[in-house]
Amino acid sequence: MNTIPVALVGARGYVGIELMRLLVAHPRFRLVYAASREQAGQVVADRIAGAPSDLRYSAPSPESLPALADGAYVLALPNGKAAPYVEAIERIAPNAVIIDLSADYRFDAGWHYGLPELVWDQPGRRIANPGCYATAMQLAIAPLLHRVRGPVQCFGVSGYSGAGTTPSPRNDPALLHDNLMPYALTGHVHEREVSRHLGHAVEFMPHVAAHFRGLTVTCNMHLDRAVNVAEVRDAYRLHYTGSPLVQVQEDAPWVSEIAGRPGAVVGGFTPSEDGRRLVVVAVLDNLLKGAATQAVQNLNLAFELDALAGIDPAARTLETSA
Repeated sequence: MNTIPVALVGARGYVGIELMRLLVAHPRFRLVYAASREQAGQVVADRIAGAPSDLRYSAPSPESLPALADGAYVLALPNGKAAPYVEAIERIAPNAVIIDLSADYRFDAGWHYGLPELVWDQPGRRIANPGCYATAMQLAIAPLLHRVRGPVQCFGVSGYSGAGTTPSPRNDPALLHDNLMPYALTGHVHEREVSRHLGHAVEFMPHVAAHFRGLTVTCNMHLDRAVNVAEVRDAYRLHYTGSPLVQVQEDAPWVSEIAGRPGAVVGGFTPSEDGRRLVVVAVLDNLLKGAATQAVQNLNLAFELDALAGIDPAARTLETSA
């Protein structure tokens, strides 16, 4: 069976590492290029078990990309950096699949928005991977969206790996110790992303905590009629039938239970006394279902493979800290 070559740009970051682990273990994909400015020239297998022994990190530049006519490119770059790479790929391999993990193309109607549990049309060749918080919020809201009236308020807390590897106050363990750091309390890119793709206003208040990986969102929804826990639970279970990476439970899920796991958990269904207000909690690993696992799902779908090829819903990444 032929393998499918994949090039990764942005291999040094936390998400890049998770992506390489998934790709080198995948039954069909073959990692052929890994770009990292800081690690250029080093052997990839020294950091990623199972990587090809002759593969070395490349210095990232659009001009150095290999031409993968029948393959894929995954861009795991900071926001605002993808366009030169996309332009280069479209010159050298116009039919290749591109998956962008930044926010650069999530608002572009020419790109498929790749949230597999909620967006069911074929992904095509240009795929925008959703944001981590945006994935969790949409999974929490979508099953009852038709009953929601008024904006949904979402309180989010993420581990500091979500701030990336470039030093900042939001990924400084010393500053975060015994602390909870609010930021971008209005107008966050994930607030705009969810509002656009759900077609409904969402108000999002993100925070960073001292743990390394995993995030939680608590979503407050006002409804058009009274509901009870049983019917809400049943509605969510029905909605995610056939979505093995989304688990529905009655109790509120904890971040510690999802860290290192490839899926998401939705639960904690709590109606108000009159049943017209509902609170729902969703958790996921920001590096996996919030990024790398979702990218592999989208790669699988783009190449018409099983959506979970190379993904074990029961697996757990051992590294749950920096």
